[in-house]
Amino acid sequence: MTAFAAATLYIGLFGLLMLALKMNVGRVRTSEKVGFGDGANEALQRAIRVQGNAVEDVPVVLLGLLGLAGLAAPTLLIHVLGATFLLGRVLHAIGLGGSSGSSFGRMVGTLLSVIVMLVTAGACIWYALT
Repeated sequence: MTAFAAATLYIGLFGLLMLALKMNVGRVRTSEKVGFGDGANEALQRAIRVQGNAVEDVPVVLLGLLGLAGLAAPTLLIHVLGATFLLGRVLHAIGLGGSSGSSFGRMVGTLLSVIVMLVTAGACIWYALT
């Protein structure tokens, strides 16, 4: 598998994750009978926030993976970053989706996401300058 194929794989996987998060907002919205906004409904607020957090973080990392692929970074690096980030985002979604308080999934998911964003940014800078 080439580096571009690996990056594209994660674009597809994250596309599916984003679709699942969007569908979850619709599911909660329907079950809670909230047609617009969040209706001050905690379950819907959590679902919206889970999707929002992904919208904030996912594009940055995916652009980084594409940049790394374009700079001929090792395919293994792209897989490690992509898979770890996917795990982090899924854990975060489960953790925050289930409780507005602190949870294992939310804590570990956030930590993994931040680490991957930092390593991806650093790798992009490294490969661009070398």
